Amino acid sequence: MTTATRFWMVQGAPTPVGPFSHATESDGWVFVTGQMPTSPDDDNAPLPDGVAAQTTRVMDNLKLVLGGIGLGLEHVVSVRIFLTEFKRDYATMNATYAACFPPGQLPARTCIGVTGLARDALVEIDFIARRPV
Repeated sequence: MTTATRFWMVQGAPTPVGPFSHATESDGWVFVTGQMPTSPDDDNAPLPDGVAAQTTRVMDNLKLVLGGIGLGLEHVVSVRIFLTEFKRDYATMNATYAACFPPGQLPARTCIGVTGLARDALVEIDFIARRPV
């Protein structure tokens, strides 16, 4: 049985920087749009300084989206991370990112170096999660 796709806009999460939903869900699979290190309270606030602070803000934003649709980090099965300064920021981002998950419960992951991100961010992260059946 196929279910309809649901498009989620989560109140309290940062305003998307483009024309897209915070997440989409189909058959229990949830695809969370890449989050930027933007403030959920002020779209125009400056981005945090440094990749550690930006990674923390991105993870907080992702948790807001997940929480808004009744999920948590324990439901995340795959992660993609985009870094603009890969060599410089990879180790710092890893340490900050890893601290967000319980030990031994890290999802599958890909990390990609890119030439640029919206708002000149240093990091963007997206999730694939699975709703319990």
